[in-house]
Amino acid sequence: MTRPKVYHLSHIDLDGYGCHYLTQRCFEDIRCYNANYGAEVLARIEEIVSDIEKEATDAERLILVTDLNLSVKEGNKIEKAALRIGAKLQLLDHHGTGANAAETFAWYYLDTTRSATKITYDWLREHYAFDEKGEYRKIVDAINAIDIWLENEPLFGYGKVMLGMVSGAKEIGRILFPSEDRAFKLSMIEAARERIDAPEAPIVLDDALHAVKKAFFRKSHNDTKDNLVADYIAELLTQQRERLTIHYGDKRGILGYNVGSASLIGNAVMQRNPDYDFYMDINHRGNFSLRSADRADVSQMAAIIGDGGGHPNAAGGKIEGFKESFVYEEVRRFVQDYIDERLSSSSAR
Repeated sequence: MTRPKVYHLSHIDLDGYGCHYLTQRCFEDIRCYNANYGAEVLARIEEIVSDIEKEATDAERLILVTDLNLSVKEGNKIEKAALRIGAKLQLLDHHGTGANAAETFAWYYLDTTRSATKITYDWLREHYAFDEKGEYRKIVDAINAIDIWLENEPLFGYGKVMLGMVSGAKEIGRILFPSEDRAFKLSMIEAARERIDAPEAPIVLDDALHAVKKAFFRKSHNDTKDNLVADYIAELLTQQRERLTIHYGDKRGILGYNVGSASLIGNAVMQRNPDYDFYMDINHRGNFSLRSADRADVSQMAAIIGDGGGHPNAAGGKIEGFKESFVYEEVRRFVQDYIDERLSSSSAR
């Protein structure tokens, strides 16, 4: 059976990642994206369209959207984009708020009686002969039970542990490192599938979660989870430092977004990047942390950037007027422009 090249956009909860978990096992050629509701959906659709336009291929292309309801206006935009680039379009959802769009578009499938994971599973089985041995049926049933709250279903309790498992997986920022964040969450769903038949399975999974997380971040040696995560994130920041680079005058730094753990990760970044002068992490509220290793006085930097302060190698503050974004490049551009403006104002005094 010939299968298309798939561009799969899904929600950012257990049900949304459950859909990704299945499609990644069905399709060999697939790229995944995630979005929360609202403006991020169209931003991710634009990203998908851009990716399709950059890739020369004769393969059939399918834009698949799951666990996200669209308005008629959003549906029109997505349909026009799909027609322009010659891609097929399919949406699988269970939110009743998408009823108007479902009545408008032939590609919009809505069923409020099943979770998006269950709908996707049944759709894959019908159209692509997926999971003929029923290997993934139980994990789908667990997600379905918790997502549409079927308390009397036998796997409801297991789904409840999985719900917290995914919502609490904040070690990797999904905006800064979307592929790695998704891989982390899908690895946890796979770990849950492996334990679903154990006696007292919800307790078994709950007890195992710390070890499951450590296993994902551990490479050559064991350590505390915090240290393993710090090493993992610092390595990602180093590998992708070109796109993360900002400047403070003649000082060069790496900018993280919603990374957290500034001391652990900042120090690890400085160790890996002796040719960089500072590390900066800013969160969605505009609060920022700065770290250095005797290469820049970040206390003075913090004072100028955000009326903050601290020590020469560890400081912080807040950028007033910062607006949360789900596009990292917008964050980097805003912070760079803000720093340049503050430096210019400081020099003029």
